[in-house]
Amino acid sequence: MMPTKRARVRRLPQRGAYDAATIHGILDAAFVAHVGFVTDGQPFVIPTLYGRREDTLYLHGSAASRMMREGDTGIPLCVTVTLVDALVLARSAFHHSINYRSVVAFGTARLIQGAEEKQRALQCISEQVLRGRWDEVRPPTEKELKATAVLEFAIEEASAKVRTGFPVDDEEDYGLPVWAGILPLPVVAQEPVADPRLGEGIGVAGSVGRWWSVVGGKGTEGLRD
Repeated sequence: MMPTKRARVRRLPQRGAYDAATIHGILDAAFVAHVGFVTDGQPFVIPTLYGRREDTLYLHGSAASRMMREGDTGIPLCVTVTLVDALVLARSAFHHSINYRSVVAFGTARLIQGAEEKQRALQCISEQVLRGRWDEVRPPTEKELKATAVLEFAIEEASAKVRTGFPVDDEEDYGLPVWAGILPLPVVAQEPVADPRLGEGIGVAGSVGRWWSVVGGKGTEGLRD
């Protein structure tokens, strides 16, 4: 279904996608979003961790956060997620670009109040960041839950935009003696480093070990499969 004009991709529309599979796939490959909103005529864009469940995003923040207070008033929010995959290096300065995957989502939010519902939302966020970690650690205390806020953001409409492939130069520039191509920029997980105060005999957590074994120090392809 084609979105309204606020979510429609206008610049290079052939790179746009509006299907749930594409949008959800990009959202599931990341865990940091930027949340945009306007209050008293002043725009703000705040980075935050998030988790996805169907067409709902859970946005993490402090109970004292401006984003949490304003988001609960029903004002429109814009949530963006971007993954940078490569630098695209052309023969001319003008045609340089990046390969990327991005989502722009619009909707409104509500502040989660109940302790049980908030805990489920925080678990969703934790699983988005590092699958399996929630079950390895102490759950939040009542005091910690009160200090933490979660916005439930309902996606009303969204669009994805993706660029892949090599540079597209002007035809007359292909003969220039200039190197052109792509420089992949995978997210690389390095070897886990133990906390200096870690108790004796405690090995690397299963969630961390699985992440590390999948990426093998080479990148994150397949990390969240």
